[in-house]
Amino acid sequence: MQYDYDLLIVGGGLAGNCLALALKNTSLRIAIIEANTREQLHAKPAGDRALALASGTVMMLEKLNSWQGISHAATPIKHIHISDRGHFGKTRLSAQKEHVDALGYVISARDLETYVADQVLKAGIELISPARVMGLMSGDKEICVSLKQGNNILNLSARLLVGADGGLSSVRQLLNIGQHTTEYGQTAIVTTVQSSLPHKNTAYERFTASGPLALLPIARNQCAVVWTRSTEDANALMLGSEVDFLAELQQCFGFKLGELSLSAPRRAFPLSLIRAETMVTGRALIIGNAAHQLHPVAGQGFNLGLRDVVQLAERLIKQSSLNSDIGDANFLNEYAISRKKDHDRTIGFTDAVVKIFSNEWLALALARNIGLTLLDHIPVAKTLLTRHAMGLEGK
Repeated sequence: MQYDYDLLIVGGGLAGNCLALALKNTSLRIAIIEANTREQLHAKPAGDRALALASGTVMMLEKLNSWQGISHAATPIKHIHISDRGHFGKTRLSAQKEHVDALGYVISARDLETYVADQVLKAGIELISPARVMGLMSGDKEICVSLKQGNNILNLSARLLVGADGGLSSVRQLLNIGQHTTEYGQTAIVTTVQSSLPHKNTAYERFTASGPLALLPIARNQCAVVWTRSTEDANALMLGSEVDFLAELQQCFGFKLGELSLSAPRRAFPLSLIRAETMVTGRALIIGNAAHQLHPVAGQGFNLGLRDVVQLAERLIKQSSLNSDIGDANFLNEYAISRKKDHDRTIGFTDAVVKIFSNEWLALALARNIGLTLLDHIPVAKTLLTRHAMGLEGK
């Protein structure tokens, strides 16, 4: 049977483009379907967010040849300082003590997305854009896809379709895949600040009663801010003046970096934990944010999504080399099962951190602060936490 493609990837963001790059040297006929133009993608507010890349993620990007050319735009994290506002507990992690160059790296989403998209273009991978998926029909031998491109309707077929089209995934919706949602009642405010003192490549995670505050090192005296507040508080902070915003931020963080000043606009993103009920339906599979959206407290969202991509690519390469069907139900279900442990562990860890450190119940506050203090003095436990932060806990 003749198909138009072996693999159709819906979504020209980081997950979709990284999957295409991982498969570029195979015999698979691949096309990426993206609803937006490159200009529209580049202008999206989400590009302003800072991505905290775990060391394990950097290793995966290196294998994709997607790190070497963009590493200059990333700032290494040499130290991580974790504290609980208003309490005594704190712990500090150090790259030097763990005998590594960095615990992770910080890069703007826009820089990494643009670079990876350029690589896809140079690799000659077919891009169908702008085009929207209007319908999907999965059969025994193929999946049929109906696209709207301008005023034209395109009908394509493939052995497998992968939905990598983000949290508002049209693929997930068209497949009628349900979701489990946990509303945190929180909003993340994202911006960049200039500090009067150098950050010394230190990432700060400060837990407060209304949610965590992260300052991630970028330029020499600049930090990306991810400040989680209750939705009501966040709305007030967004509506208030820059002076009032900075005063509140300074009070929350303290003066470890001296005086702070804004160097980028404030943007707000409502937060919830969303997990799809399944990754697989027929000859379609969803990955990355289409399958799971995490709270940013531990910076694990993109890291988890890239692990989806890399492990899927490895299995597709092997399946293709055996001349086996890449859309086979058993093959796809085995992949989904293989990802469940990582999803459960990472999502569970992130959700637990949000709930434990956003609770001012006295006994819980005391327990977590004793835990942070003990952790700071137990090398083995600190190493385990460090390896988790680096995305190397399973290695």
